[in-house]
Amino acid sequence: MGHKITVVGLGAGELEQLTLGVYKLLTNTSHIYLRTKEHPVIEQLEHEGLRYTSFDHIYEKHDQFEQVYEEIVTVLLDKALEEDIVYAVPGHPLVAERTVQLLLQQNMIEVEIAGGQSFLDPLFASVKVDPIEGFQLIDATSFALDEIELRHHLIFGQVYDSFIASEVKLSLMEVLPDTYEVYIVTAAGTSFESVKKVQLYELDRQTELNNLTSVYVPPVQDKELLYGQFHALREIIRKLRGPNGCPWDKEQTHQSLKKYLIEEAYELLEAIDEEDDDHIIEELGDVLLQVMLHAQIGEDEGWFSIDDVIRSTSAKMVRRHPHVFQDVQVSGAEEVVANWDEIKKQEKADRPKSVLSGIPKSLPQLLQAYEIQKRAAKVGFDWKEVEPMMEKVREEWEEFCQEARNMNQQEMLNELGDILFALVNVARFYKLNPEEAVHATNRKFTKRFTYIEKYIVQTGKEWDEFTLEELDFIWEEAKKEENR
Repeated sequence: MGHKITVVGLGAGELEQLTLGVYKLLTNTSHIYLRTKEHPVIEQLEHEGLRYTSFDHIYEKHDQFEQVYEEIVTVLLDKALEEDIVYAVPGHPLVAERTVQLLLQQNMIEVEIAGGQSFLDPLFASVKVDPIEGFQLIDATSFALDEIELRHHLIFGQVYDSFIASEVKLSLMEVLPDTYEVYIVTAAGTSFESVKKVQLYELDRQTELNNLTSVYVPPVQDKELLYGQFHALREIIRKLRGPNGCPWDKEQTHQSLKKYLIEEAYELLEAIDEEDDDHIIEELGDVLLQVMLHAQIGEDEGWFSIDDVIRSTSAKMVRRHPHVFQDVQVSGAEEVVANWDEIKKQEKADRPKSVLSGIPKSLPQLLQAYEIQKRAAKVGFDWKEVEPMMEKVREEWEEFCQEARNMNQQEMLNELGDILFALVNVARFYKLNPEEAVHATNRKFTKRFTYIEKYIVQTGKEWDEFTLEELDFIWEEAKKEENR
């Protein structure tokens, strides 16, 4: 069994800020281990005979802070196997101190926290902030932008240098204006405290950045700046359907919105085909709007909310991707699909249904045909080669022609359906989506027909003044124009 590690905090920056107990511990210990000696208190304690070993040299050995902290902890644990040691860190041991967290996670050596003053209290005083309003303390050396709550007071600790300040700046500039005002606070609460207001783009251009520096970002008050946040969209939808909201939105139901979801989905497909990013953004937003409206209706009726939707989807994605979130190995995309289908089958094992159950009746009919055939193929009801599929198309075409010669309208309709169903089978064999194919052809026809319309307008003539041969010639010109 090892000895004990006593962890003590060096406070915010001045000797006078140390409690009497911490001061006695530091001055009465024969040898101290320091995460860094770059702290004003150390220079003052040196005059009182403090003897220490610092770990500053370890920072030069690694590119990542986590590697630095892990090596420091390894050294401390090795030393503690031989004797009791005292380890001193800036501020308070339990505030923004990764090495202490790593020490507390192990169970080989006893760790005692002896206290110290955090930099937070003097910082709140320096920028005149009441933390009860909501604040986040963020490690500037390691954070994710989507975890930041812009409505709160933000404090980025450990802004050691311009490189870290640059990372903070570039991240914040993705969601805030370049000119948003922030505060650089160094040595808060000491006689050499510095509080400087700068615009965000200037953050990494300051020279006073050091290991006592933090950056304070005031809460965002401008609601338009929050439009990129999910909570803002949710609140907008909630207000639209609220007591003082929009009469139209308040009247909507799941049933009344169905047609709009279909329309928006097709408009998104069109934007994707156009390869227009701005249009895709707009149409994705319209699809998301439909999702949010349906979720809000569910919340208003007390059945579910958008949280349930997100939770269900997140759980499903993790569950159906064991090759990403677990240790399952896959050889490629085909095996991924096979695993997905098997997991889906297990999830629905307690629901005895037809192989064809669950295909939405509201799907366009070509897509329904595609899904029906795909389901049937999964249980072996499918041709393995394309030749029989092609032969089936020819067979159905001949049957249609026969009924057309007899002018049997109902049978012609039936045979036409058979032709389309057989063509969908061929499309499925070649992994072509028939709905996308028809959609692309419709767009192509519309584009060429519009070309003819413009041509006719330019001539000052009417449609009936052109023969079909002349119109067909213009059609061919439109085709050539597409290829230029």
